[in-house]
Amino acid sequence: MNNLGQLIFTGISGTSLTDEEAQFLEEENIGGVILFSKNYESPAQLAELINTIQNCRQEYPLFIATDHEGGRVQRFRKGFTDFPAMLDIAQSDSPKQCYTVHKIMAEELSACGVNINLSPVCDIFTNEKNKVIGDRAFGTDHETVSKYISSAIRGLQTNNILGCAKHFPGHGDTTLDSHYDLPIVKTPMEELKEREFQPFIKAIKSRVEFVMMAHLIVEAIDPELPCTLSPKAYKILRDDMKFSKLIITDDMQMQAITDHYGTGDAAIMAINAGADIVEYRDMKEAQIALEALKEAAKTKKLKNSVIMDRYNNIQKSKKQYFTEYRPTYIPDVSKKVGNATNQRFLEELKKLIQK
Repeated sequence: MNNLGQLIFTGISGTSLTDEEAQFLEEENIGGVILFSKNYESPAQLAELINTIQNCRQEYPLFIATDHEGGRVQRFRKGFTDFPAMLDIAQSDSPKQCYTVHKIMAEELSACGVNINLSPVCDIFTNEKNKVIGDRAFGTDHETVSKYISSAIRGLQTNNILGCAKHFPGHGDTTLDSHYDLPIVKTPMEELKEREFQPFIKAIKSRVEFVMMAHLIVEAIDPELPCTLSPKAYKILRDDMKFSKLIITDDMQMQAITDHYGTGDAAIMAINAGADIVEYRDMKEAQIALEALKEAAKTKKLKNSVIMDRYNNIQKSKKQYFTEYRPTYIPDVSKKVGNATNQRFLEELKKLIQK
């Protein structure tokens, strides 16, 4: 079933597309590619790589995603405007400055052909021992975080980059890192509603296009399954928060998932639970996941109605944003990325933060 490939985000191996990777993207009608620092040398090289990836599209273009939060989580550095962490940005006490930061991020990413920034972080830095979130959050309370979320989303989405609110239902009050362990959150439901959920509610009201589901066991939601695999977590987003757009998993190769669930089983569980898209940093894992989804479709472990629901959600988004696709004109890239105007703004912002 060719539709299933649209439910997959895959990584690629290097700074150019191999024949095998191009074949997989095209033949399987893959929905999106996620790019990391291993895929990056320069803005022009990035644009050329993305043009090559988009040559593999069937109908609508592929989603091209990256983590470009600013601070320590930014996959493309050399040539791009290198913004401070969001905790520092919030020191400006200016949502307007936050908007401009994300506007510049969007303009630079879009100039190279990226169309999704897996940002902003909606987590609240409530636990000072939490190294995985830390200064990636806008603040230590939900009012501060919520104050900046809509500015970040507007800055991205009014400038041709789709935003992604992460990591639902909130990774701020954890000490374990889901890259290596499966964190367990013991916060009562009332507290989650009053605190953790608030920035996500703000993001949804700001019309964010994606929400990322976290690899956490939140006992008040589901004591048995991580949120990525739990229908109860998706139900909160869909039914309680009325989020109708796209839900993507965090990287399914994180040890929080791989140490407890097989690649294929986890993919089936996530899609059945409510994910529209499952994400993999390596193509080999994406291929295993896709084969498992195909087999599950044959054996009815994955119903056609579920597949078509996820597929239609993805197509609706692509149809809305990608109808007028044009390849990136490489000579224009250097004018738009890391230019003097953006650098001047950065210097002024740093002075404002240091006051």
